[in-house]
Amino acid sequence: MLALVGLLIFGLLSKGDARVKVGEPIPDKRLPLLDKSGDAAIADYRGRWVLVNLWASWCTPCREEAPVLERFAQRHRRDGVTVLGINVQDNSDDALAFLRSYPTTYPQLRSIGNERSSAFGTTGVPENFLVDPHGRLALLWPGPVDDRDLEEQMIPIIEESQ
Repeated sequence: MLALVGLLIFGLLSKGDARVKVGEPIPDKRLPLLDKSGDAAIADYRGRWVLVNLWASWCTPCREEAPVLERFAQRHRRDGVTVLGINVQDNSDDALAFLRSYPTTYPQLRSIGNERSSAFGTTGVPENFLVDPHGRLALLWPGPVDDRDLEEQMIPIIEESQ
């Protein structure tokens, strides 16, 4: 019994070590676009600020966050900011149905299973990662964001670098 508890604790502690940290390069990989029109990677947006949003259709907070991210994308697109969605831990049909209910104009990528969640070291969805123009993590936001979070926490980081 003690060995089992020890393994559980070790697993939980080592999961935290896998999380990408501020200042580190963001884990990147070419992924298919959710609408199957091609593929993309975070590196495609090098030179821009990228707000990477990991989400899933079954995630209730993701539903609340989707319109917030769309407004942010629309408001800051001319400022050199891109929002990039990555659908994780989901199936394509459910993800596409989600986007019909919560339409976005920013790119949506598709990760198979837990692969991108593991690469980022996430603990759930949604999670947001602000990536600087050089591909390094500038801010990690576990959980959903709202308009105020974006304007008060993320925009100052972006403006500070300009």
